[in-house]
Amino acid sequence: MSTTTIRKRVSLSVVTALIAGVLTSVTASSVANAHGGVVGTSVSNASASSATANQNLYVAEKNSATGIAQAGLANAVGGVYTVHQAALSLGLLAKDTSTSVNQTATVLAGGALSLYSKVSTDVAFTTTGGTFRTTATTGVSANATFSQARTTAFHDVGNATAVAQVWDAPTTAGTYTIAMYYDGGTSGSTVTLATATSGTLGGRITVTVVASSAGGSYSAAYSVCNSDSVSSQPSRLGNNVDDTSAVDNGGVWYIGFAINDAYNANLDNGNIVVTASNGAIVNYAEAATAAAGTASTVVAYENADTFGSVTVAQGTANAPVTTTVTISYNGTTVCTKTVTIRGEVSTIEISDIATQDLSQNAGITNTAWINDTSGRAGLFKATTKDSAGNVVKNSASFGTWGSVASSLAGQTVVTAISVDQPATSTSSTSPWRYATGIYTCGAAAGSHSTGKVTFTNAASGNVVTSNNIPLRCADDPATVTASWDKASYKQGELATLTLKFVDSKGNPANNVGSTGTYTSLVPMMTAISATGAALTLTNSGTATVSWSVGTSTGLTAGTYTSIIDFTSLIAAGTSTRQTGTYSVSTGGDTTTNADVLKSIVALIASINKQIQALQKLILKQR
Repeated sequence: MSTTTIRKRVSLSVVTALIAGVLTSVTASSVANAHGGVVGTSVSNASASSATANQNLYVAEKNSATGIAQAGLANAVGGVYTVHQAALSLGLLAKDTSTSVNQTATVLAGGALSLYSKVSTDVAFTTTGGTFRTTATTGVSANATFSQARTTAFHDVGNATAVAQVWDAPTTAGTYTIAMYYDGGTSGSTVTLATATSGTLGGRITVTVVASSAGGSYSAAYSVCNSDSVSSQPSRLGNNVDDTSAVDNGGVWYIGFAINDAYNANLDNGNIVVTASNGAIVNYAEAATAAAGTASTVVAYENADTFGSVTVAQGTANAPVTTTVTISYNGTTVCTKTVTIRGEVSTIEISDIATQDLSQNAGITNTAWINDTSGRAGLFKATTKDSAGNVVKNSASFGTWGSVASSLAGQTVVTAISVDQPATSTSSTSPWRYATGIYTCGAAAGSHSTGKVTFTNAASGNVVTSNNIPLRCADDPATVTASWDKASYKQGELATLTLKFVDSKGNPANNVGSTGTYTSLVPMMTAISATGAALTLTNSGTATVSWSVGTSTGLTAGTYTSIIDFTSLIAAGTSTRQTGTYSVSTGGDTTTNADVLKSIVALIASINKQIQALQKLILKQR
């Protein structure tokens, strides 16, 4: 149900139902019906003048206030233009939005439906239950004839342009069908009283007759409620799909809802109570955006007919809140939504710290260190959270980044630190959920562990300081050493080569300078890591490259030597070609003939020693 189909509430002041032969007064709520109006006692019926002749069957949306249903005046001056004016149904509770052959309606037992249609040929009405009314008070055409049981009514239209007919519902609850057939203009399609269904089907209504009204009370099946971070009347209203966005500090949540009864009818005005937990502030508005509230509970006497809107805000400025908002109508809970509004920055977490180059103040220009698809270069990540641990944005609209000057005083290793790329998202899948920063190194390598950055919240002016940030400065890679993780491998195993780079002073190299490309020769292995390209080093100046033991053509067991050649480092004269020896096997029995012969010789020698020992023992006993 979209917001465009939610109609104005109209009460059925008096609907009469014939139950067990007694006229009983009941009250029910209105519904949107086939004519785009409402069911009620004071509404106007829709005109059939624009309908397709013979192919649209209308039900009077106006209910009788006196207990007597009435047919439209089909023979009055104006014909089809006035047939709807006098039509009155009785006990009509619900009607769908169709006027063709798949209509549905709900009516009280003993009630009546006032039917009318634009016509150009003779028509016949049939029903599987109830009866068609014949008395003069119905205002039907003088040319109408009826079957003995009054379950068929034939209208000889003549020059008329409209017909009207009252159908009296059974007093027994159940499901019944009303159909209208018209002359099709071809052989065998002419309708008569005796052959009413031989024509062409022009309209059909499946009618549910109920003993009592289920209207006037909240129905979850026909009501909707959605949370939204942008609109007080969300476009998704009607789908019961909540917004999954995050609301930032100072923002609000909206909860839009429309409540209806079991006939998809808008409810009468009632007590709408909205409450929020954990100190959140709420306010309510009918078919409009609610202003900021002042309390955690608000009461209104409305019915959310077009839509009701709740605005949810923080109870304490700049403080995070997760609140459960409960909306009730006349004491019945109709909606419960749990939403979170994030607070201001409360903590700064620094991670993934790289080593900077000497006398440099820029981030890693090839973005390899951050490597998060954002394209940002940087030397560390900074994640900001509120006091509840929610990740929060730290872009310019929320505050400003800075550093603690005293945290860099008294040393020359690190001369400046800053956050230059702020976080603009809170999504756990976005690389922009954290900021990135850089720092400047002096001319000498070394470490500094007490640098700090700050964030000043724009809304409150509160300043948040990070913990100590361990920073290191070193020169570019100059020398590399390589080592395999094992001395021998079996076919199918993973072999890992660790490459350690140091600068010209023997310090672990920085993460900014390039290692340069390399070539490799690794017999009896197949590379599974990207090989040949410049490597991204860890903060300790190392990188690893992996191979799978074996080749596409098999493996020959034996001992082999690998060769790793970083061309630019060798050309600069700062490093040498790295070689490493390892052995490989197929993993089966690797015993050779020499091994077997050696074992036999050893066994014979052992036996000879035992024989000699035995001989000595025998000689001693003589």
